[in-house]
Amino acid sequence: MFQQRTVSLVIPAYNEEETIQGVVEEFKKEPHLDEILVVDNNCKDRTAALAAAAGARVIAESKPGYGSALLAGMSAAKGDILVLVEADGSFRARDVVKLLVYLDDAGMVMGTRTTKQMVEQGANMRFLLRWGNVFMAKFLQVCWMRPAEPRFTDVGCTFRALSRETFLKIKPRLSERGPAFSPEMMCAALQERCRIIEVPVTYSQRMGGESKHSDTFSRQARTAWKMFRTICRKRFLERSVATPAAPR
Repeated sequence: MFQQRTVSLVIPAYNEEETIQGVVEEFKKEPHLDEILVVDNNCKDRTAALAAAAGARVIAESKPGYGSALLAGMSAAKGDILVLVEADGSFRARDVVKLLVYLDDAGMVMGTRTTKQMVEQGANMRFLLRWGNVFMAKFLQVCWMRPAEPRFTDVGCTFRALSRETFLKIKPRLSERGPAFSPEMMCAALQERCRIIEVPVTYSQRMGGESKHSDTFSRQARTAWKMFRTICRKRFLERSVATPAAPR
């Protein structure tokens, strides 16, 4: 619990048996978390069983894709605050409180993996991937420079926290099933006049397995194109709310 509000951690998972148990066990030690929810997104291995054995609540989502899993997890979570994180062990539980404290001032708090001093050796944040994220984040930032004036350096970081109120506002605007779901969430929050703050988080080497979206240049390029199209669609083809809403 954080400031009298319950906190749920949502972990989307697709064939993460190498890492899921360690991730759940690490985050279970974080005192502010009231529940850990793992979304079994059509896993063909022991991910679900290992997550449950480690103490997580496991739900199944048959619609394939990272976005589908996150949307299902947030919808099923019980907390007043929702924290999202990867199943690969690249993020640290000690950074949860860093996201939570800024929810006093924002509806969504984004982690960023592009602060070089906090990218650990061996992490999947090579030069091209890092600066590709920065470029796409700056494009999104410019698109919403008026009226929101956001400051972004990363569009692909799963590690983020948002209030349930923010989730309920943006949920009708979320439709992406793949990795473009990350910037779509950011765009949807800006469309709803929700304040977003970005803070640096530690980014570590994966505990095991490979990224489903950024392990090769071709996958990175496809992901970047999908993100670019999503940002353009949200900014130029969809309406924002007519009147400003509360920031939280």
